[in-house]
Amino acid sequence: MKSDVIQIYSDLRGKEEAIASAEKFIRYHRLDGKNAMHIRLLTEELVSMVHGIMDDFMGNLWFESENAEDGLHCRICLSTKKSANEQQDKQLLSVSTSRKNENAKGILGKIRESFRISAQNAADGMYINEFSAMNNWFEMGAHRCEITDTGLEEAYWSLRSYRNQLEPDRTKAKEEWDELEKSIIAKVADDVKVWLKSDTTELVVDKLIRNV
Repeated sequence: MKSDVIQIYSDLRGKEEAIASAEKFIRYHRLDGKNAMHIRLLTEELVSMVHGIMDDFMGNLWFESENAEDGLHCRICLSTKKSANEQQDKQLLSVSTSRKNENAKGILGKIRESFRISAQNAADGMYINEFSAMNNWFEMGAHRCEITDTGLEEAYWSLRSYRNQLEPDRTKAKEEWDELEKSIIAKVADDVKVWLKSDTTELVVDKLIRNV
């Protein structure tokens, strides 16, 4: 199942439509209690992440679901096209540089930062090596994919992989673990992936509603 696509903006236009779409998704799957609350929380977190990415930012948001043996796989998806507008590219770079320390605080800030940098560089051949040089935390959780059918390379950052790389030494990574413990999206989502593609950047929040 895939919901209608909602256009959402950094000034929060589209927020009400996104929340309404989440409620429709919840009703369609007859979710209640904790499961319904989790979908609402994750939608609100994603909407709040969009706010402040950059002026005039617009992304497409939708919900997907897939039945499997272990339960209902739910996905909240956000996609934005690589801008061909030079002025917008400069603005993205300016925001990324001037506000990097501020926006990269906390897990949601790190996700926002990876999404922003991905959106700027999606068509410029900047993949994991370049990201790693800009943000050490991005290397923890980054993956380079095989060449696709189109002949283009893709890469993504995964919250689950980031968590797994921190796991062996929680004492050394105390600050990072504190961020995970305080983050709603890290507690509720099973994974968050930021996909860097040739002409788009996609963010996917995965939530498994397990069979009971």
